[in-house]
Amino acid sequence: MKAIILGATGLLGKALVREWTGDEVHGMGSRDVDIRDSAKVREIVENAGPDWIVLAAAYTDVDGCESHRERAFSVNRDGAVNVAESARQSGARLIFLSSDYVFDGKKTSPYEVDDKRNPQSVYGGSKAEAEVRLLELLPNCCIARTSWVFGVGGRCFPDTILRLAASRPALDVVSDQRGCPTYTVDLARAIIQLCRKNASGIVHVTNAGDCSWFEFAQEIVTGAGLATEVRAVSSQQMARPAPRPAYSVLSATSLRRYGIEMPGWKDALGRYLLERES
Repeated sequence: MKAIILGATGLLGKALVREWTGDEVHGMGSRDVDIRDSAKVREIVENAGPDWIVLAAAYTDVDGCESHRERAFSVNRDGAVNVAESARQSGARLIFLSSDYVFDGKKTSPYEVDDKRNPQSVYGGSKAEAEVRLLELLPNCCIARTSWVFGVGGRCFPDTILRLAASRPALDVVSDQRGCPTYTVDLARAIIQLCRKNASGIVHVTNAGDCSWFEFAQEIVTGAGLATEVRAVSSQQMARPAPRPAYSVLSATSLRRYGIEMPGWKDALGRYLLERES
């Protein structure tokens, strides 16, 4: 199998490049191709002739998207459409990375793949519109929704917590938002399996279990052997430009249909901390 990874210099892209062995895989970052450039995307895909395209390139600054709406949609929706059109023309399969932020967070039980999209932020809206357009263009594409992604080699929640904990006696972290932390290594391995299993449709891909950001931060600080106090606060007390869903836990039912089981998030965090130190 031949695959190309668009967004290979991001957190997930780096993990995909490291983890994907046994196939011919080419990783391309934003310096190689801007997915907003339809002609360049078409040229890249035609020259590579891949069986699979993994679209991990995105504008992921959730708060930044609120003040840069045009950029958010031009990258996350229109860029994805450019890749999908090139995939259709070349006969390549496509797997697109989407987000739990396509949901409004009003449920109290895990979101299934067919639950109604109702994004509350610009970022979530750009991903939701991309999903709709891609399924119209490429009915057999695979949309992998994930959440709370963390890994080595870039900015992520655990990295921020560890950096702040190193210089502060206490940290305030929101306790009224609940989701599924997802380690890039485990996410990459699941994506590779989905490609090898010719997956299609929407699949939820997260580490097992769920927690609040407060509980996640507590586990990070404890796992790193730090004495920093982690204090629970409300989302209202820690207001951000972009609204976050209060509950965005994703059900694993769709992933299990492909025989794929993800490790628990605490296990994943332990491995992240070890990788970070190595």
